[in-house]
Amino acid sequence: MPQVPAPLRRLLPLSQTLAPAPLLHLSRRLFSSPAFVSLRALAYRGQPAGRRHHPRRESSTLRKAPKEEEMDGGANKEVVFNRKRAEGRDAGKRGSMELKTRRLNPVNTTCYVQILGTGMDTQDTSPSILLFFDKQRFIFNAGEGLQRFCTEHKIKLSKIDHIFLTRVCSETAGGLPGLVLTLAGIGDEGMSVNIWGPSDLYFLAGAMRSFIPNRAMLHTHSFGVEGNVSSSQSKDSVVILDDEFVRISAIFVKPRYESEANSLEDIDLKPGDTAIVYACELPEIKGKFDPAKAAALGLKPGPKYRELQLGNSVQSDQFDKMVHPNDVLGPSIPGPTVLLVDCPTQSHMQELFSLQALSCFYENSSDQTEWQESPSSVTKSVDYQSWMKKFGATQHIMAGHETKNIEIPILKGSARISSRLNFVCPQLFPSSGFWPVETANGVTEKNMYTSLETCESVPAQNLLKFHLRPYAQLGLDRASIPSLFTYEDIVEELISEIPEVREVPERVRKFWHHNPDDRSTLASVGSMMMVEEPWISQNSDKLADGTHLQEIVQRKHAKDNQEIPTCVENSTREDMEITFLGTGSSQPSKYRNVRQLKRRFGVNGADEAVKSLRCISISHIHADHHTGLARVLALRSKLLKGVPHKPLLVIGPRPLERFLKAYSTLEDLDMQFLDCRHTLKPSVEAFLSENVNESALPQLENTMFAPGSRMENFNRKPASPRDTTSLNNLKEVLQESRLEILYSVPVVHCPQAFGVVLRAMEKNSAEKVIPGWKLVYSGDTRPCPELIDASRDATVLIHEATFEDSMKDEAIARNHSTTKEAIEVGTSAGAYRIILTHFSQRYPKIPVIDEVDMEKTCIAFDLMSVNLADLPVLPKVVPHLKVLFKDELVAEEADEIEEAVMY
Repeated sequence: MPQVPAPLRRLLPLSQTLAPAPLLHLSRRLFSSPAFVSLRALAYRGQPAGRRHHPRRESSTLRKAPKEEEMDGGANKEVVFNRKRAEGRDAGKRGSMELKTRRLNPVNTTCYVQILGTGMDTQDTSPSILLFFDKQRFIFNAGEGLQRFCTEHKIKLSKIDHIFLTRVCSETAGGLPGLVLTLAGIGDEGMSVNIWGPSDLYFLAGAMRSFIPNRAMLHTHSFGVEGNVSSSQSKDSVVILDDEFVRISAIFVKPRYESEANSLEDIDLKPGDTAIVYACELPEIKGKFDPAKAAALGLKPGPKYRELQLGNSVQSDQFDKMVHPNDVLGPSIPGPTVLLVDCPTQSHMQELFSLQALSCFYENSSDQTEWQESPSSVTKSVDYQSWMKKFGATQHIMAGHETKNIEIPILKGSARISSRLNFVCPQLFPSSGFWPVETANGVTEKNMYTSLETCESVPAQNLLKFHLRPYAQLGLDRASIPSLFTYEDIVEELISEIPEVREVPERVRKFWHHNPDDRSTLASVGSMMMVEEPWISQNSDKLADGTHLQEIVQRKHAKDNQEIPTCVENSTREDMEITFLGTGSSQPSKYRNVRQLKRRFGVNGADEAVKSLRCISISHIHADHHTGLARVLALRSKLLKGVPHKPLLVIGPRPLERFLKAYSTLEDLDMQFLDCRHTLKPSVEAFLSENVNESALPQLENTMFAPGSRMENFNRKPASPRDTTSLNNLKEVLQESRLEILYSVPVVHCPQAFGVVLRAMEKNSAEKVIPGWKLVYSGDTRPCPELIDASRDATVLIHEATFEDSMKDEAIARNHSTTKEAIEVGTSAGAYRIILTHFSQRYPKIPVIDEVDMEKTCIAFDLMSVNLADLPVLPKVVPHLKVLFKDELVAEEADEIEEAVMY
């Protein structure tokens, strides 16, 4: 299990989980939110520089300086940005979001159920189940990672008609907001889907509406009664969908506690505790038509034969009598039934076992399939195994978190690139993406069984199918299951494709090949000359003027031979480490995503990281930045239940508080919220110095959001009342993390968007005082003076770089930055190292960046860990990483994502 340095565990710059906004894990106990690209941003196409005509001020959405100038002064630099987007007025034309209607296939030649997502990557979310018909699709549960899984395996999300939740919580619905927003961005009008769940769904829909702009995106349908369901009501099934092809009914399962003497009415249940068993019943298969019997009853061949086959009675052509279907049809074959059982805890077991609505499925059920999404701790118990045996010959498929699945990454694209990066540079990529079974809290598969008399069942595997139609194919189908692969397989494949990669790990290792206690050798590492490999510039070794790129690199290296900051030169590996848990933007892709704690730290290590969190910072209220936050908070609350601890501090924009308050009706989040506008630098400095006064909290007069400025709308709504309890909590967090200050910086992206600055305390040595390091994270933003000022002399600036340099107009329209703009911000501010992240899905593996800009800059990859002591060598490693992609053109993966969603 990976060990996170002891003093570095509780702070994270975190993002969401939904889409791939860059998520960082700062191993000094903090989470901070990254970036977001709008799904349906307004399109802007400007004229070439120098020929732009500026429209009248009243109608302009683009703000820029009257002349171009270098960003060297910060405060005097005019910001070029999309004002409507920054003010939240860029909604544009709203699609109807009407539900699609399909013409059902009367034959339905194909029908099956299929598992979507089970394995190491989803150990804290429920697997999804697909029920497939020719013209209808149903998905049960939409946990985190569903959209990314479907993208990789070409499962068409636009074909989904209905989504059913077995419980309303982050475990089963963590991926739902992202899926809803993705569908809303398809085509001119957008698409939507029916979402079904118990009455608790009302609370989830209310929370989602706090950030989903168009109410038409959410077509939610709740069933059952409001509040607690009585014992008698919970034992009855509720039919929620019934057509000629499938009948879907829901059965309530509520926890029962022995201390309450089996009295459900006396239990104070929280919304989200109710589990649902879904029964999907297909109609019977009519018997074979017998023409001889029809002729004997006086029928002539013709339309009446068809009517009888459809189940309708007809008049005999020769006799005065009615002919009924059972007169001419052979015996019918009962239709198959699919039961989806979610029994999340042992407290639900007794209620599940006593459900009268399930009794009709016991015994005589050879055409039944039961998909179990319950955890192994429940399904392996003696009582549960005995209950399963009541179903007779039913095919049981266990889709819960089988321990052996921990070592199986479900996303091969992600595991493949993680393994390759780990092979080339394990110093920055310590995780290979594979974890042994033994890391799962020390529990092995054989210890999970409590009885040798287990009911026969099949463990779920990704894309495992069970055919329901045609009847001749009834049964399991393993043909679609992805082939297993190992780290060794991936490395062997890499060496076969790129033989020269064998030497790269040794070249990279030399950057760290020095005595860690000898600081002079660290300085020498920082001044080492990087020798470019031939493949780096094989097609572009000369610039337009004929100058060799190698000459430019050498010239710029001599010019930029920066002195290593004292805080870096005197650092230890325990001081600070940044882990990038996601480096993409907008939608998830195969290679870049968002929160991936388990892929980086393993199942057990991720739980330890979540438990030790003390602060999470969210930059702005865009879905790919914050919707995964609820899952992190709920998981931490669960892991620390019964253990003395303090609430987790969440710093974010005010709309985030509304989302969390609405969501907290479903699950315990155990957090304290602090408005970003109460963490501006003057406010925090005043509070930390214990000189708080009304004029200092908040102070916007000297920012771009001051009254009378073009961003005055930022302060249209009053800030929430100052919470001194949360500020005191922040003060404790800073002291425990040895941070001098943490403060928010207003940036230009959308209403209430912020960057964040962290500065460590000074260290005293026998000879001198060593300044603390300074870390700045931009969030999503256009280049702006406020961020430049905040980044002065930063040790590390982490800046979004959504678009390549040729797409500056689109960057302006969407209030993002190009790679060159991000580098210029860091250069203007005198930052020692610049790390670029939040790349568009156009650049799924490595973005397009001018090599001459890379002497102090590094490209972030998913699961990359950067230690403070590694900063001197960081830019010099990037050229060696590019060997992994030398044979691959920069792909438009956005097209691949759209194909996976649409067709």
